[in-house]
Amino acid sequence: MVRFGGATRRGRIAAILLCGLLAAAAACGGGDEATPSPSPQAPASASPPATTPTAAAPTPASEPEVRAGAYTLVDAVPAANFTRMVAYELIPGDDRAVVLTQEGVIYAVGAGEDSAETFLDIRDRIKRDLDNEEGLLGIAFAPDFPTSRAFYIYYSKDNPRRTTLSRFRAPGDTADPASEQVLLEVEQPYPNHNGGALAFGPDGMLYVGLGDGGSSGDPQGNAQNTQTLLGSILRIDVSGGAGYTVPPDNPFVGGGGRPEIFAFGFRNPWRFSFDPQTGALWAGDVGQDAIEEVDLVERGKNYGWNVMEGSSCFRAATCDTTGLTLPRAEYTHDFGCSVTGGRVYRGSALPELVGWYVYADYCSGNVWAFDTADPASGPVLIAETGVPISSFGVDADGELLLVTFADRIGRLGRAG
Repeated sequence: MVRFGGATRRGRIAAILLCGLLAAAAACGGGDEATPSPSPQAPASASPPATTPTAAAPTPASEPEVRAGAYTLVDAVPAANFTRMVAYELIPGDDRAVVLTQEGVIYAVGAGEDSAETFLDIRDRIKRDLDNEEGLLGIAFAPDFPTSRAFYIYYSKDNPRRTTLSRFRAPGDTADPASEQVLLEVEQPYPNHNGGALAFGPDGMLYVGLGDGGSSGDPQGNAQNTQTLLGSILRIDVSGGAGYTVPPDNPFVGGGGRPEIFAFGFRNPWRFSFDPQTGALWAGDVGQDAIEEVDLVERGKNYGWNVMEGSSCFRAATCDTTGLTLPRAEYTHDFGCSVTGGRVYRGSALPELVGWYVYADYCSGNVWAFDTADPASGPVLIAETGVPISSFGVDADGELLLVTFADRIGRLGRAG
């Protein structure tokens, strides 16, 4: 059994340096700034959440128990050895999965196989001279994919710079490049903070993550402006034959903002997912200078950027936190620099983790988990992998897979 990663201090420092060297698709915090901004201070009307990690301490004794440092990564998908992989998704009704690469190729891989085939190649449509955070960023298969053969991708274009949500179809084992239907395009003022997460919710709606448009500190104020789609998670109905419609119960259908918006106030929601049991939507939102956060995303809520970074005021000693939603968990840049949103574990190999949300940091390779059933529980640093983690997936058995920029996909397993 081949294992990769490590937990030495030197390895962690090297992994943090990778944030600059590899130019993470997850938007390394603060890396887009010419000068560092002041450290954020605690808000006047909100104290840091009880879930803020202060050390890699285990949870209180219980049976079974989630222990700090008790997990590692084991090579899991031999065929997935591509550069800059950003997603792994099972193909509904198939025994294969797809792996996305940021350059614009989607590969189909079979469980346990050591070879892959091209599922879709759109390199000719991807923005040329990709910046660090542009490219092919997200995929979601329609809930009725076995019959409709429809799936959705999110990628970057240029002239003008924009991100594109498109529908494709796969009439057979591979997708038809000529089947593209562009559903939505959003101009991007800067090359970073593109978001890109896609997922169908239990309600059958498609959720789309958009960053604040980039640069440093959200200079255009997009995340707090509900008249723009930037800095938001959208909720749209793509079940029709063309385009999309807006669900009538979206929060701004009656006015006050763009009707596609489900929640707003995000800097760069790099990866979100639904709990397959409860339907709860969890997202990692990449911070800037100091704090990375995990949010429980709910209808119509404002998640604070750029008034706040995590649970602290951003560039101000005090700020008005009225109407802002604090993160469920956060960590400082002492532990990494760019959060990668994860998944709620619902597998069987690690029963002590059932119901726990597992997430990671791209730069350090640290992996945390917290119990979603206990709002007062704090995160546990369950693994120090030393590899840049770009995304999460699940295999056919519901076991967690961690996608890396080390040209490997690993399964979360017990150490030792």
